[in-house]
Amino acid sequence: MTRKFLRFLSTLIAVLLLTAALGTLVPRPLWPAAAAGEGTRRIMVLRNPIHSDIAIPVDDGVRRRFGFLAEAGLPVDAPQARYLIFGWGGRAFYLETPTWSELRAVPVLKALTLDASVMHVDVAGAIKDPDPDVAGFDIDEEHFSTLLDYIQSSFQQGPNGPMVIGNAGYSSFDRFYEANGHFNALIGCNTWTAAALRTAGLRSGWWNPLPVSLGWSLRLYN
Repeated sequence: MTRKFLRFLSTLIAVLLLTAALGTLVPRPLWPAAAAGEGTRRIMVLRNPIHSDIAIPVDDGVRRRFGFLAEAGLPVDAPQARYLIFGWGGRAFYLETPTWSELRAVPVLKALTLDASVMHVDVAGAIKDPDPDVAGFDIDEEHFSTLLDYIQSSFQQGPNGPMVIGNAGYSSFDRFYEANGHFNALIGCNTWTAAALRTAGLRSGWWNPLPVSLGWSLRLYN
């Protein structure tokens, strides 16, 4: 029995590693799109060991489009505000694990199985670029607008627009909102980031569940 279990476990690990490798090496879309316009908008992908976010440069048009953020108390109009940072993720893990020291079993279990999703929005000043945990990309105005459409569509809409989750946040510079879709180990925060970037005209791996594989594929195909 032990030998059979070990054989099964080793096979499972090999399949997962192969799938992750193929997910990184097979591009999505398979073929490059037609040449885009001049890349006048610089967006950034921020990552830590398990999560990735997209940083959008703030201007008056972005402030108008995401006006609901100011209504929730976020300082998007502050002179120091340079970027809005957007991330999608599992509700339990996001809300109940502000630091690694507060990691608990239930949020991890939900993240590995099935959980509701939330959008996390942070207001940031200058971001160091280049940096090992930051990747910058220049995209044209059309793709920039399409990317904003995708991000906006990820917010769940209530009677009065996007639904802020009380006062949930890690500081006075961020908020959580109800999001569309469900989170699990296969369709998580990094696959959301990859899908968003593809709407911006970038290519990613076919399946990127981890920031490191997403980063590798972005460097390979862009």
